[in-house]
Amino acid sequence: MMMEELIRSEFPLDDKLIYLNHAAVAPWPRRTADAVKQFAEENIRFGASHYPEWVEKEAHLREQIKRLINAPSSDDIALLKNTSEALSVVAFGLDWKSGDNVVSSDQEFPSNRIPWQAQADKGVEYRAVNIQDTVDPEAALMAACDSNTRVLAISSVQYGSGIRINLERLGKFTRKQGILFCVDAIQSIGAHSFDVRAMNADFAMADAHKWMLGPEGIALFYCADHIREKLKLHEYGWHMVKDAGDYDKKSWEITTSSRRFECGSANMLGIHALSASLSLFEELDMNRIEDRITEQSAQLMDELVKHAQIELVTPRDKGRYAGIVTFRIAQADVQALHHQLLSQQVICAQRFGGIRFSPHFYTGQEKIKKALEILYSTI
Repeated sequence: MMMEELIRSEFPLDDKLIYLNHAAVAPWPRRTADAVKQFAEENIRFGASHYPEWVEKEAHLREQIKRLINAPSSDDIALLKNTSEALSVVAFGLDWKSGDNVVSSDQEFPSNRIPWQAQADKGVEYRAVNIQDTVDPEAALMAACDSNTRVLAISSVQYGSGIRINLERLGKFTRKQGILFCVDAIQSIGAHSFDVRAMNADFAMADAHKWMLGPEGIALFYCADHIREKLKLHEYGWHMVKDAGDYDKKSWEITTSSRRFECGSANMLGIHALSASLSLFEELDMNRIEDRITEQSAQLMDELVKHAQIELVTPRDKGRYAGIVTFRIAQADVQALHHQLLSQQVICAQRFGGIRFSPHFYTGQEKIKKALEILYSTI
């Protein structure tokens, strides 16, 4: 099926809406809603009679994620509740020593800040580096690292400013320095290609409900094989052991796969939904989706800078932006402007002292043009 035909089929959004908020919570594709309906119908008619098939769907989703992020093995993939849980698994699983530090940026969403700051009682310093006022964010981050740096924790794309980080450059540095590299990928996966091997990531995590067009309540967590068994576990249950189906066995041993981070029953509803969403990315090819999103962002920024009162927050340099475009308007009441846009069905966000637009690959140019017309009429 051609992309335009598929878009018409999969995204029957209310025509009055101009949905530019995929960096927050995205609408589902039709196939995802259909998968949820089918799963619900199966439950009311058959209960859990088909549970073995559900387990196969769970395994299939891990394979889909493996391909999406180019993980070495599906054993590297855990299915958790959200990004915060995955980051907490890492932050509270490491064996910290007093004097250790974590290097990050000063723009992180609380999910990628609070778990690290919570290690302060162990004598761990959290270093928040200014990456806005520099032409080389990676250099600033690397300069903040020293012999006591245990982790470099960074968002692949900043949720507020939209700055895209060169992860391969940082991964090469951290690997050479013996620093663990943790990537909050929630604003990347589904928006542009993501390769955990190319970037030497030790950990990567992302909720499904943004650019992956999935539901809330399920997230991927990639944990590299070499570090997996070094993370101390704080949650235990039947699902994270070898021979998980042998309920009468009195002795138990933690599995060597990333399933060790999943203590209990899987979110089968979320699994069916996310698997359906990811099938769309596989059908269209991630490179095509990335090209389209990048082109949209570039065109959007080109139009915004034509207006004298508008200041772009998101950098326009190639490779420095993805799907997020944030801008400010001189002397404008940002909160009032945001409310005006929402009242006219332009669904967007108030972030980083400005307005954030985040269209996805399926967002039509006519919608973006209409959003700009509405924006300009309010200035």
